[in-house]
Amino acid sequence: MNVLILGSGGREHVLAWKASQSAKIDKLYVAPGNAGTLEVADNVSINVKDFKEIGKFCVDNKIDIVVPGSEDPLVEGIVDFFRDEPQLQSIYVFGPDKQAAQLEGSKEYAKEFMLENDIPTAGYRSFTSESFDEAKQYIAQKPAPYVLKADGLAAGKGVVICDTLDAANQVLEEMLLDEKFGSASSTVVIEDFLQGIEFSIFAMSDGENYIILPEAKDYKRIGEGDTGLNTGGMGAVSPVPFMTEDYLKKVEQEIIAPTFDGLRKRNMQFVGFVFFGLINDNGQPKVIEYNVRMGDPETEVVFPRIASDFGEWLELAKNKRLKDANVDIRPDTCTTVFTVSGGYPEAYEKGKQIQIDTTNSDEQLVFHAGTKMSEGDIVTSGGRVIAVSAFGKNIPSALEKSYQGVKGVQFDAMYYRTDIGKDLINL
Repeated sequence: MNVLILGSGGREHVLAWKASQSAKIDKLYVAPGNAGTLEVADNVSINVKDFKEIGKFCVDNKIDIVVPGSEDPLVEGIVDFFRDEPQLQSIYVFGPDKQAAQLEGSKEYAKEFMLENDIPTAGYRSFTSESFDEAKQYIAQKPAPYVLKADGLAAGKGVVICDTLDAANQVLEEMLLDEKFGSASSTVVIEDFLQGIEFSIFAMSDGENYIILPEAKDYKRIGEGDTGLNTGGMGAVSPVPFMTEDYLKKVEQEIIAPTFDGLRKRNMQFVGFVFFGLINDNGQPKVIEYNVRMGDPETEVVFPRIASDFGEWLELAKNKRLKDANVDIRPDTCTTVFTVSGGYPEAYEKGKQIQIDTTNSDEQLVFHAGTKMSEGDIVTSGGRVIAVSAFGKNIPSALEKSYQGVKGVQFDAMYYRTDIGKDLINL
């Protein structure tokens, strides 16, 4: 079968790398892709939101399955577009339709869904610019720290945690009145702060059945010790030390199964990946957020641990037989460390030439995120640039190999965190 993956980040490079190993896949394309995906697939210069061009390419190249990597085409309705066009209806898009994608597209929608289905999560209220004064009064009654979330998509940067009331009021004003994130912050969700270790777990669904993928912990803040601004992700670790068989059972019974039950109650046949952003709150898993695709940088540690054939999984999902999937997970620890452009997540320069001396092996993998080819050279094209994933028998041994690999990556003003995973070592 022929497969098209949509996106240009590290997640899409990983998905393409994994798909390229499948005996089920004849031809593999990535749109628009990056310098790394060129090593395992054919890149296609199409924007992920240009549904007409994507559809035309699929017809012309006899594409059987489309895998949207990022949230944007899903939230904007690529599944609905293919479903409504007669010449595209035979092409399987592995993702949720526009309505189901609101689990990620709207924080308020997701919170209402969780409350409706008794899924454990933090208390919250939503506010708009018209209720700005009421929002300030609400915050003033809460203890620090304060959690403010832009309701819509903000490229992973729409969640701000403030340590003081003054800072919270300033962020609230920037979001609601100054439209810091545009329409994404026309509604702001203010949540109770939950104390604990954040982690993520993933499920893959064909609309009727689901399988659970390995969990991971990512590191969002730009600075050492989880300080500074939020980013798209500076690194990740899988598995997490506290994920015992009993704890996983608790997560499935209290969160994963009720989520899919709730979707069915709303007459939604959810197809695709569900990313459960969770926190371990004194042994109680609670949902921080949903995403309707794999995470990035979590994909860089989750998919390397999957020994099963990804193409076979996609074929089974297309036929609603995912329950028959062989789920073979490598037991070793996998870690990833991201190199980023100087200045990120704020202003940064692009077009910096990249030197990569680290070579791929069974124990060490280089994944591209913000890269492209320019006159025969690999250059930076985004904030997060290269991730190095590595295996080890435990977190320290895997991290040692990731950091060894990072030393083989060089570009001007490169930055990376040196403390990824270290908070988990003694758990």
